[in-house]
Amino acid sequence: MSSITIRNLDDSLKRQLHLRAAERNHSMEEEARDILRCALAGEAAASDNLVDRIRRRIEPLGGSHRRD
Repeated sequence: MSSITIRNLDDSLKRQLHLRAAERNHSMEEEARDILRCALAGEAAASDNLVDRIRRRIEPLGGSHRRD
């Protein structure tokens, strides 16, 4: 596993991270990892376009058949 260092972190942001971690019984590092995981997973989901999401939902039902 790798590690990163985050420099120039605002004191208020660090305090928020500390409080959030404490509420969840996590270390600050674990909470930061969780935040990154969620943010990046959301980014991947957001890059999915609407047409692809609709197509995936209706394909198991027989897909769509275009009628001209």
